[in-house]
Amino acid sequence: MFTGIIEEIGTVADIRRAGNSFVLLIKAKTVLEAVHIGDSIAVNGACLTVTSFSNSHFAVDVMPETVNATSLRDLKRGSKVNLERAIAAGGRFGGHFVSGHIDGTGIIKRKQAYENAVYFEIETAHDLMEYIILKGSIAVDGTSLTVFGVGENHFTVSLIPHTLSETVLGIKGAGEIVNLECDMIGKYVGHFLKNASKAKPSKPEGISAEFLKENGFF
Repeated sequence: MFTGIIEEIGTVADIRRAGNSFVLLIKAKTVLEAVHIGDSIAVNGACLTVTSFSNSHFAVDVMPETVNATSLRDLKRGSKVNLERAIAAGGRFGGHFVSGHIDGTGIIKRKQAYENAVYFEIETAHDLMEYIILKGSIAVDGTSLTVFGVGENHFTVSLIPHTLSETVLGIKGAGEIVNLECDMIGKYVGHFLKNASKAKPSKPEGISAEFLKENGFF
């Protein structure tokens, strides 16, 4: 479980590709504090497992499913990535519930400065838009943000200077791909309602002559 509060920006030091999977070697500092093999670290919002580490780098495996579903497939040596360790029990929770399971990707269509903020208009698939609501939460490349505009196939978020300087969104521009994770609670509610609407309604038994007879009415 993550919060969407990015701890640091790491750098891809190496990519070892093998078919439709690869191993990432990422240079970092903060997330390596008290790290262990098997720990979860979100890389641009995707939850990955630490397989080895040193005092300056850690390695993670990226399986085909993650390659196909996220923008990690576009990473190369020197790419900057958002990093966040899984939240510790009893830790402060400053963002929103983020699982690290990417729902899909979006494309930055517009990036516009407005006073002390920068607006990002992001286009994505219709099935994701169903879970994106005004004033709702969304993780963009693992960054917890609030939706303040919703269109038919796009949504808008606003970033303050601190978020721009502390995440990779500050260096991304129009045309670039971002990972998206919709609000977890919204997805569960949506799934429940869809299944409920498909359920076959039970046929009311009603009151019959047989029922009245069995219960002593005649």
